[in-house]
Amino acid sequence: MRNIALSIFVVLSILTACSKAEKKDDKKELPPQPYEYIVAKSGPAENLTQYPARLEGIENVEIRPKIDGFVEKIYIDEGSQVSKGQLLFLIRNPQYEQSVLAAQATVNSARAQVATAQMQVTKTKPLVDKKIISAYELEAAELALKSAKAALAETQAQLTNAQVNQGYTKIFSPVSGVVGTLPFKAGSYISSATSQPLTTVSNVSKIFAYFSINEKQQLDFFKHSTGSTIQEKIKNSPLVDLVLSDGSKYDEKGKIESISGLVDPNTGSFSMRATFPNPKGLIRSGYSATVQMPNSLENVIIIPQAATYEMQGKVLVYLIGTDNKVKSTEIKVESLPDGLTYAVTSGLKAGDKVIVEGIGLLKDDTQVVPKETTLQNVIDRK
Repeated sequence: MRNIALSIFVVLSILTACSKAEKKDDKKELPPQPYEYIVAKSGPAENLTQYPARLEGIENVEIRPKIDGFVEKIYIDEGSQVSKGQLLFLIRNPQYEQSVLAAQATVNSARAQVATAQMQVTKTKPLVDKKIISAYELEAAELALKSAKAALAETQAQLTNAQVNQGYTKIFSPVSGVVGTLPFKAGSYISSATSQPLTTVSNVSKIFAYFSINEKQQLDFFKHSTGSTIQEKIKNSPLVDLVLSDGSKYDEKGKIESISGLVDPNTGSFSMRATFPNPKGLIRSGYSATVQMPNSLENVIIIPQAATYEMQGKVLVYLIGTDNKVKSTEIKVESLPDGLTYAVTSGLKAGDKVIVEGIGLLKDDTQVVPKETTLQNVIDRK
């Protein structure tokens, strides 16, 4: 038993010695390692602000019937291009044709009555001149002629009205554009009270992009646009881009043309409209897209995104102090269009030394060997 106890004591002594040796090795610190940094410089930058937008043609005209009847013919198809004045639909209702025939017959009858009254005046006048009959007879004949002419004018107005109604059986396009859906097929009964239009014709030679901005964004827009009046500021505003729903950028540049004068009390936003040329007809009404508007930033510091890390929703960087020890600092940033850099709006000042590599290996008070580099060198390596 004594031998066993001795053996256990020896093993425990060896383990204790090994543990102390390991702790001693842990206390050995690595020498400071070299880390690249850039010197923060303040200046202006260009950013892009994105706004969801809905797209519409410059004219969206609902085609509605003015009379009731059955759709007899449809001369267009969904999505087809039509010209102003082109025939779209033919509506069948025999009563309008019959109304024209009846009105024409009434006009012919009224004309005959005018002719008869005129003959009576012509026959009576010489007799009155020769004093064969009294002047009263001539006055009566002339009054009868005036009455006949008035009746003719009334029947002609009725004929014109009947012809107008008959003309409504043919529906023409009021604008040039693209045809929308066709909810009614041949044989469908329609009337002026039908809630749904026969179709919609959209003039998409130009496209309106409608989007909203908040109060702060509106103030920034006017602050950075040149001009003494709102109209001049809108006119001198920079061109904007359009990103389509598939992520591609539209070839044509757009121009801001209007901004609402009052804030929407429900959303607290202002409505803006940008106009884009659409010479190829690529964009149609109803599309969704994103408007990209240039945004000038003043007195910001540009740093690589790789120089930052996030913790609990905060963006931080490591700065090198006077003793070459690093310290984490929270910053506020805006992403820039290149996808590689941030514009720092607060948290840094000119002259700060920002670590740009090995961020994941650092912690506060780590001593480093500073190696200065430039922002461009960091970007070029990406």
